[in-house]
Amino acid sequence: MTTDGAAHRVSTVMHVRCPDGLPEETYRQVLELLAELSPVVQALPPAAALVELKGALRYYGRDTRRLGEVLRVRSLSRLGVDIRVGIGPSITVAATASAQVPRPGGVLAIAPGQVATWLGSLPVDALHGIGPRQAAVLTDYGIHSVGLLAAVPPATVQRLLGARAGRTAADRARGIDPRPVVPRDLPAAATVRHAFARHTLDGAPARAALLETVVRLGLLMRGRDQAARALTLTLTFAGGGRWEKTRRLAEPSAHDDDLRLIAYQLMDAAGLQRGRLTALALKGEDLIDADQIATQITFDDAREARLVAEAAIDRVRDKCGPRVIGPAAVFRRAS
Repeated sequence: MTTDGAAHRVSTVMHVRCPDGLPEETYRQVLELLAELSPVVQALPPAAALVELKGALRYYGRDTRRLGEVLRVRSLSRLGVDIRVGIGPSITVAATASAQVPRPGGVLAIAPGQVATWLGSLPVDALHGIGPRQAAVLTDYGIHSVGLLAAVPPATVQRLLGARAGRTAADRARGIDPRPVVPRDLPAAATVRHAFARHTLDGAPARAALLETVVRLGLLMRGRDQAARALTLTLTFAGGGRWEKTRRLAEPSAHDDDLRLIAYQLMDAAGLQRGRLTALALKGEDLIDADQIATQITFDDAREARLVAEAAIDRVRDKCGPRVIGPAAVFRRAS
């Protein structure tokens, strides 16, 4: 089995897997750590990323495995997050390697000259990009390992999996994957969470908590000079169940009035009735800079007055703290 040129390449692709269920804010912090290592980082939400290490190798003067170990130590020491790191000469090899690292974390680096032997020994469903249905088809025909898949003529694999999928699977089993790492950031977002001290039924306490998250989210976005085009509400229930829904705003906004309207619509859409809530999260999505929002002429004097009051309240919060002033419902709940 050959790798069709893979042996002449250098292992510079890193694939990073974070723990499942990692909060988005922490995932963004992991991406920031990766950006310290290399400027070429491709986010693969919700919990993975690719890094091109060519520049990092020249800059740091270390081998790729050592860079992976440095990254893991930084993630553990700064964020308390263990990660699984795979390194190889292509995206397929690196991603396959990271999946073979035992939880909670570690580093596995595959040199170009090791690709054929290493891939060949793996079960066919371990090859990155092979889904359960494809693996089942291949196994039914006796193709149990990546090595056997690489030995089968590509035309035969295409007949089994379809033209495009078969060609891709045959190539990747041989270590052929010309895809580059393409820099891609996560879309700008801001999230505020609230955890209930005890299971809370839908009603006034839940609405007050939602209103508090609206106020905090609006303050956060206005402090960043950003506005959201959409809101996502996530509800977590006793027993671990979750409900999530996104709704777009008529116009990008970071004002409490606009956010509250959409947040309440989302809560109404959940149809909770007597659901026992343990937490909720409100996320402003598809954020833009505030100076990109077109100023609309309005004849709504009441709204204009509320916006003036909101700006004054923000100044008070800046001076005295974020919790010194706010909606009465929030303060009643806190008391």
